[in-house]
Amino acid sequence: MTNTLTPTLAPIYASDKNAQGLLEEARIAHEKFLIKQQDADLEHAIECYIDAIKSDPSISESYYRLASLLLIKGQISVDGALEQCKTAVTLEPNNANAHIYSGYFQCLNGDFEEAEKEFQLAISSTGKNSARPRLFLSKVILSKIKSHNSSAKDFVKYLYYLLSGSMMILWDCPSIKMFCKFLANDFSVFSYKTLGETFEKMKLFPSALDAYSKGLEKTSKSNLFYQKMGDLSLECNNIDASMEFYKKAYELNPSEREILIKLATISQTYYPENIDETIDYYNSLLEFGIDLDKIYYELGHLYLNKSDKVHAVTAFKLAQEMNPENPYYNNSLAYAYIKAELYDDAIEYYQLAIKLNPDAEWTSIVCHALGAIYAEVKNNYEAAEATFNAGMVLDPNNVDIQLSLGDLYMAQNDIDRAIKTYCDAISVEPDNYLTYAKTGLALWEKDYLEESIVAFHKSIELNPDFEISQNNLGVVYLDGIGDPKASVEYFKNAIEINPNYTLAYFNLARAYQIIGEKALAAEYFQMTLDLNKITEELSDKDIRKRIYELFE
Repeated sequence: MTNTLTPTLAPIYASDKNAQGLLEEARIAHEKFLIKQQDADLEHAIECYIDAIKSDPSISESYYRLASLLLIKGQISVDGALEQCKTAVTLEPNNANAHIYSGYFQCLNGDFEEAEKEFQLAISSTGKNSARPRLFLSKVILSKIKSHNSSAKDFVKYLYYLLSGSMMILWDCPSIKMFCKFLANDFSVFSYKTLGETFEKMKLFPSALDAYSKGLEKTSKSNLFYQKMGDLSLECNNIDASMEFYKKAYELNPSEREILIKLATISQTYYPENIDETIDYYNSLLEFGIDLDKIYYELGHLYLNKSDKVHAVTAFKLAQEMNPENPYYNNSLAYAYIKAELYDDAIEYYQLAIKLNPDAEWTSIVCHALGAIYAEVKNNYEAAEATFNAGMVLDPNNVDIQLSLGDLYMAQNDIDRAIKTYCDAISVEPDNYLTYAKTGLALWEKDYLEESIVAFHKSIELNPDFEISQNNLGVVYLDGIGDPKASVEYFKNAIEINPNYTLAYFNLARAYQIIGEKALAAEYFQMTLDLNKITEELSDKDIRKRIYELFE
């Protein structure tokens, strides 16, 4: 008989041992969570309580403790927590803690009468160790007094349970033990934190990092010290280290919004290649429901960097709807619409941004963008001119908008006004090579050859690597002055700067053709033909015709 009973008893013993081990592991994680308030401990405690119930469903403690953690996590309602407590009380009717938890949940549910009954049951089953249920009960009675649904007897009961509970706390070993752990941990945290901050103020950064590292090792506030180490690394410009520390702090406590903000900001600023990771951080920040418009605004820019036009428009639109009076949101939404080629929508929101006008210089830039749409997309030159002029009134020193206005006049063949506008830009910013390049081109169109040469030379003097001025100066010498030998130098310069500059190859070939260097002309015409297959700037037919003409 002995041999036949052994296989049956062994699994029961093993199961009980496993359940108790899981329950103890859950208690430790639960206690750590209460001290450290870190989500990792909360998750571990929940997991262990669930496993303990699966291993042995008859242990009442697992149910009410699990209920409290699931309620904190938001995975069950108060009614769900009460159901768990009923199960615990059914399994162990004299378990004081089951009644205490049940009474606490009844308080949350607003049922003070039932809560009072549960705390009375807990008091009767604990005797001199009833400090906690007495203090809870005094709080319930106080709530009744505050609701004006009470009598003098209730006030006396309140004082009795408050005073007796306060006195009996001295015999409540679990509470005293937990209090001492809180106190010891808080003192250690304070000591290491203060020591590290002192070293920081003294600029002894390695010593500060060492103090925080010891605090990380010796206390239960790992997330706090990871955050301090992240802050210190960031101050020392050690970006990689700061990210690692912040990530560890966030893993320990994903509900810490401040750390998440730092992760998102650093990732966006220093790791532009990690766009998806940064987007994930900002999406996580949305869950907090704070500053949503700002988060959507940042997400919009990230989606633009990712060339995700649809999500960019959506993000900026959400930001703008939450704060329609923010000019920057309207401006960014308009820009996203341009990227999506929805120009009418872009015009609408650029106009709103201009109307809000937070700053003259900034609004002038927005006028420039809006004017460009009118000119380049809508071909509405009148609206473009009016918008450019409005931008120049806001900021007379905006050279870019002056150049665009000059380009607008050039497009309308109003060369005189274009020259005047370009010259005005030169007077505002005399060291801008682009203003001289555009002025030189306008002067060339009016056959002011000497003046055009002076302008192009000035542009090249300011920026020798601007290939367009090099090429255009060569054209003036070649087609204007009639000096092909002088032009060769500038065409070669343009090609050296930009080996894919098809037009410069074509012009150089023309110069050699006029000089009489047919072999070189043919070579550069052929190079032009080869490049033009990629750039498609010129007519292949015209190039081939010139090659044939060389050998007729």
